[in-house]
Amino acid sequence: MKKAHRVWLWLVVVTIVFLWNMQVAAHFGGLIPSNDIVGMQDNKTIVLAVKFFHPMENTYMEMQKPQKFGVMIDGQKFDLLDSLQGKKGKGPEQTEYFTWWQAEYTIRKPGDHIFYVEPEPYWEPAEDCYIVHYTKVYVNALGLEVGWEDEIGLETEIVPLTRPYGLWTGNIFTGIVKLRGEVVPYAEVEVEYYNQDGLVEVPAEPYITQVVKADKNGVFSYAMPKAGWWGFAALSEAPWTRKGPDGEEKAVEIGAVIWVRTRDMK
Repeated sequence: MKKAHRVWLWLVVVTIVFLWNMQVAAHFGGLIPSNDIVGMQDNKTIVLAVKFFHPMENTYMEMQKPQKFGVMIDGQKFDLLDSLQGKKGKGPEQTEYFTWWQAEYTIRKPGDHIFYVEPEPYWEPAEDCYIVHYTKVYVNALGLEVGWEDEIGLETEIVPLTRPYGLWTGNIFTGIVKLRGEVVPYAEVEVEYYNQDGLVEVPAEPYITQVVKADKNGVFSYAMPKAGWWGFAALSEAPWTRKGPDGEEKAVEIGAVIWVRTRDMK
C-alpha cells in the first residue's frame, strides 16, 4: 500500500470516528440552581446556571441568549429574562471558551418555584438539524410543598410524577412525557449525570447516556445511582422546520428536559 493511500485511509477513519463521537454525545439543556431546597434559615438568594452542554463529559456548546427565561409560582409566571448575564466557560478537554448564562433570584414567598428556559434554536451540523430544549428545574421554598405537579404549558415537557426534590441517592424518578399537552406513548428518554467534578470515569460509550423508554401512557422511571444532578431529556421532532445555513428547510429537534438532584443518606 502506498504511503499516500495509507494517509488518506487513516484520515477517513479518524473523520468517521470523530463524527460518530459527535453524534453519540447527547445534548442537554442545563438549568442548575445553587440550591434546590431553600429553608427558613438558608440564604434566600440562589444562582441559576443556564447552559447547553454534554453533562457527563462536562463540555459546552455555544449558547445564545434564550428566548424565554422565567419562574412559575402558584400557577403565576414571572419573566426573568433580563436577569441573565453572559458567562464564558469550557470543559476540561476543551481549548475554546463558550457562552453560557447565569442569573440570581431571591426567594420571596413560600411554595415550589418552577424555573424554565426556552433557548434560541441551536444549529447542529452533525445531525443536519436545529435543537431546542425546553428545560426546567424545581426549587422548594420555605417549607411549603405546593405546585411541583403543575404543568407550565411548554411546547414539550416532562411532568414529574415523583416529587422532584428531597430525593435520596437510589430513589426512582418517574415522569410523564408530553408534547403540546398530550402524552407521548413510548417516548425515548435520555438520562445523564452532571459530572461536574470529573470524578466519574466512564468505562464505555453506552455509560455516558442512559436510555429508557416510556410506556404507552408516556410514563418512564429511572433509579439514580449517585448523588448530584440528573438530567432527563425526551426528544421529539417539531411539526415545523427552520431554514438552515444553506437556505434549505431543516428539521427541528425539540426536547423536554427536567433536572433533579439526589443526596446521599448519611
